[in-house]
Amino acid sequence: MAVSPPVCDFGWKAPDFRLGATDGNIYSLNDIQGPKGTLIMFICNHCPYVLSILDRILRDAEALQAAGIGVAAICSNDAQSYPEDGFMNMVRIAREKRFSFPYLCDDTQEVARAYDAICTPDFYGFNAKGELQYRGRLDASARQAGPEDARRELYEAMIQVAETGEGPREQIASMGCSIKWKDA
Repeated sequence: MAVSPPVCDFGWKAPDFRLGATDGNIYSLNDIQGPKGTLIMFICNHCPYVLSILDRILRDAEALQAAGIGVAAICSNDAQSYPEDGFMNMVRIAREKRFSFPYLCDDTQEVARAYDAICTPDFYGFNAKGELQYRGRLDASARQAGPEDARRELYEAMIQVAETGEGPREQIASMGCSIKWKDA
């Protein structure tokens, strides 16, 4: 069942974290932040919503990094119940797809809870001060990729954030599979 995150809470401060990545390094929020902003994406390896747009995510992440936006992706799904989202599969997909950003493993799910992540994909765009300015979708895609010429909503919003420090006031929430939480 598809779920959507809430509307952007403008000015909300990004919680810090320390997570291991598929490249063998450990990253904090400070390590990820770019001079003009930061994009944190909650994704996973098996979600059809993520898989349908993964090439677009990679395209836009690379362009945003070139514009001074720091980028990282986090997988928080329960790998016991969803082995496709296990760390070794994260390593495999990051290598195969040549991620230009760290792909972080949140195996305790503490970071997903701190961010109140709802689904995969779930995008958090912060300005240079670490204030949330975008929590919308990548583009008009859903379970299947939208048209090739779909408006690049995330990219455009983050370029606006890089240039002005503020995101667009009108945003359409992302949609995807729910985060796969561990049993309590």
